[in-house]
Amino acid sequence: MENQNKEHKRRIHYSGTHPKSYKEKYKELQPEKYGDTISKVIQKGSTPAGMHISICVKEILDFLQIQPGQTGLDATLGYGGHTKEMLKCLDQQGHLYALDVDPIESEKTKERLKCLGYGEDILTVKLENFANIDQVAQETGPFDFVLADLGVSSMQIDNPDRGFSYKVEGPLDLRMNPYKGISAAERIQKISREELQGMLLENADEPYAEEIADAVVTKLKKGGKIETTTDLKKVIEEALSFLPANERKESVKKSCQRTFQALRIDVNSEYEVLYEFLEKLPDVLAPGGRVAILTFHSGEDRLVKKSFKRLKKEGIYQEIATDVIRPSKEECARNSRARSTKMRWAIKAEEPERI
Repeated sequence: MENQNKEHKRRIHYSGTHPKSYKEKYKELQPEKYGDTISKVIQKGSTPAGMHISICVKEILDFLQIQPGQTGLDATLGYGGHTKEMLKCLDQQGHLYALDVDPIESEKTKERLKCLGYGEDILTVKLENFANIDQVAQETGPFDFVLADLGVSSMQIDNPDRGFSYKVEGPLDLRMNPYKGISAAERIQKISREELQGMLLENADEPYAEEIADAVVTKLKKGGKIETTTDLKKVIEEALSFLPANERKESVKKSCQRTFQALRIDVNSEYEVLYEFLEKLPDVLAPGGRVAILTFHSGEDRLVKKSFKRLKKEGIYQEIATDVIRPSKEECARNSRARSTKMRWAIKAEEPERI
């Protein structure tokens, strides 16, 4: 009788023929139940809500040459697409360690992979920043292969509660771990005009950094609030209102993308984390160990390129990618989020000697 008295909860209804908001996309958010819907969304070149389509999988596996019995590290677990493919290569022999700072998504991914047969005997997931790979290696020993995908996962971008996208209303958060540090909204509350302008230039090469920084600081000084993604988007629109009407819409779109990127890099200390990771990387690789890194904007790529070239010159790496590797045209057509991807790789010398 008690169960009969419980109120039945109906799913969220939406206007029109297709759901638009994140929470209404109940089929996409349950891929195990609605495989046909997922396939249709992917075939259209879109990423289903709450999912992430891995990039450069073939290129990564071709380079890493993973063999059963090896020990590897996925420094950025995310949705686990790359992780799953690397685990297949291990063929239940060896071990893969995976790191992520996002407690929400990493737990989901761990369970998803466990259901596919990849339990703790073959996969260890750690809630850890990949800047701390030296601490991880103290427990695991050196790695035969390492992968770091530096992109933000699609399920983080699509979820309005995380505040990663200007396209949907949500709190201006942008933290990979929403339980640590300060949000982007808190960050800009006390930032100076000069510091914000510098952040936009350094982290995103924003051409209208001065105008946007001035608009943000002026609004806050006048008692205005910038607490949501929409609040920030409106300020950027106002800052660029001087542009000709025929080019304003596209310029606002690109400046929103760059501004959100700059803030995300700042609140998560992404450059500092990447620099630390690159410095510690040679010491966690086994002799002959291989590392592949996917970057998604010029700032990241510059850091990786400089580090690999310097360490190759010092004799730490015996070989590095001479040219950047990009996703194929076919992959970019299937997944628009792959277009900005660059892959670089390095192989540790068998007997490294510092000059």
